[in-house]
Amino acid sequence: MPDHIHILVGLHPTLSLSDFVRDLKTSTNSWIKQSGKFPDFQSWGEKYGAFTLRYQSRQRVIEYIKNQRKHHKQEGFVKEYRRLIESNGIEIEERYFLED
Repeated sequence: MPDHIHILVGLHPTLSLSDFVRDLKTSTNSWIKQSGKFPDFQSWGEKYGAFTLRYQSRQRVIEYIKNQRKHHKQEGFVKEYRRLIESNGIEIEERYFLED
């Protein structure tokens, strides 16, 4: 997708999510720019969203990630993100929310 990425990872309980995301962004930044595969890439955004899932749901999430281009033709990123947050009972704080 041109404006976001979905990643499914299993993190060991001793690894913090924020450390993982920081290390992922740091270690991939140069490669992404130099590879030429993503010519519009400038840099990673400051923010990220993370959701947990049941182990039994992993295959469904993998299929979603594989087909996200098709899915996002029907529902844009911001709308999807709002839906995921709200459907998990989390109140959106607009000052932290991404806008189109």
